[in-house]
Amino acid sequence: MTTHIARPITPGALEELRTADDAGRPVAPFTDEEGGAPLRCCLRHAEPGERIALVSYAPLRRWAARTGADPGAYDEQGPVFIHAEDCAGPSGEALPFTDAHRTLRRYSADGRILGGRLVTDAEAFRPALAAAFDDPEVALVHVRAVEYGCFLYEVRRP
Repeated sequence: MTTHIARPITPGALEELRTADDAGRPVAPFTDEEGGAPLRCCLRHAEPGERIALVSYAPLRRWAARTGADPGAYDEQGPVFIHAEDCAGPSGEALPFTDAHRTLRRYSADGRILGGRLVTDAEAFRPALAAAFDDPEVALVHVRAVEYGCFLYEVRRP
């Protein structure tokens, strides 16, 4: 079985986002008193008392700059939670945030959206990713929350 690895926001992008987010706003860290915020730096939920920040992030922008793709209107930005300071990143290779309905949004190598798929349970994630990458045009998949449409993480072609 092919292994699909969830990719958090890269350390370089996190360093930038901890200064100013992709909308140009300064970061305003706060303490997550209750915990539970889905952190995109380490792909886990925040623990109570952790210092985090809510920043605007454009998930295709840096990838497009590296690859020469032009996502055009798909260069959207939206809110993501990150640790306010450096963290160790993800531990393990389990696909995170599979405990709720998610959308798998497929993109081509030139940054265009190729479609999406609703995934309603954790057991369906790996087969849905395999099906997405069965299409040779798919270069990467974004996993997003259904409720708010927020970017959770990226999976690239194995």
